[in-house]
Amino acid sequence: MSTSHATFPLPGEGTPAEKLPFHWVLAGLGKRVLRPGGRRLTERLLDALDIGRFDDVVEFAPGMGATARLTLAQHPTSYTAVERDADAAAIVNRYLQESNQRCVVGHANDTGLPAGSATVVYGEAMLTMQSAEQKRQIVAEAHRLLKPGGRYGIHEMCIVPDDLHADARHRIEHELAREVRVGARPLSVAKWRELLQDEGFEIAAEERLPMRLLEPGRLVEDEGLFGAIRFVVNLLRHGDARRRVFGMRRLFRQQSEHLAAVMLVGRKPGVPGNE
Repeated sequence: MSTSHATFPLPGEGTPAEKLPFHWVLAGLGKRVLRPGGRRLTERLLDALDIGRFDDVVEFAPGMGATARLTLAQHPTSYTAVERDADAAAIVNRYLQESNQRCVVGHANDTGLPAGSATVVYGEAMLTMQSAEQKRQIVAEAHRLLKPGGRYGIHEMCIVPDDLHADARHRIEHELAREVRVGARPLSVAKWRELLQDEGFEIAAEERLPMRLLEPGRLVEDEGLFGAIRFVVNLLRHGDARRRVFGMRRLFRQQSEHLAAVMLVGRKPGVPGNE
């Protein structure tokens, strides 16, 4: 799969598109917004997190850095990304130019960062791919990192409605795993909310959008007209990647009544400054 449009090597470059995790297939085709609810839900997440110049921000799994750039535009006191893939971390470090900005190679469930060192923690499109225990560990790590009054935001895929039968939910998980090439375990909105609450967060904001990541209108909204055209041209040129993308879009359309995107912001109880 060619990545001639890129100025840096992408993780998995040289691996056949058929074997790559789906988000790196999209990245290799030129897609920069890889979140389930697109740019719109990311912007609403950031609005709810209300990042400002006095915040110390930690981002889990920054990916191609689309959200990081929006965060850095708010000029927080510090920004730390935690990325487990060394190649992806190298991409992130290319656009971190200031001494108060860094990307460390590590795991979101055990970052090695000091407790109470952040006022904002967020992660997008990464909890969905984790087991139940890993989800819990990552949310617990966010809670550990935050100062009292700190905010934790997530932007993930979700199952709707909340009471969907277990058989249907398991079928969707199986189909997603087959297309994504990694385990995918989205939760209902109620279960995402419960996950944050069980680890000590108070829910401060919540919003849901349809799962339209690969629809033409969303592509233009997320990537801009020229970015969407570039993506389509690359898609037409690369048959293996095209089959992967069309297969995933077909799944999204077939399950449109049961797949959506959700963002939640939880607040760690306590008064800021009273660690």
